Amino acid sequence: MSERAAPFYCPYCGDEDLRPNEQSHGAWECAACNRAFQLKFLGLLARGVQRTETGGDRI
Repeated sequence: MSERAAPFYCPYCGDEDLRPNEQSHGAWECAACNRAFQLKFLGLLARGVQRTETGGDRI
């Protein structure tokens, strides 16, 4: 598993010209809109996949 989660696009402008920001872990810079943002993994949800009465999977 890699050390960084790499975003595919900027959450503010949608551009794909992103570069890692070395000030903190998971931080990225967008060259198009000149913004910096950070990705952070919060954890797994406890509910997981649940079965419905009809037999199908519900997420």
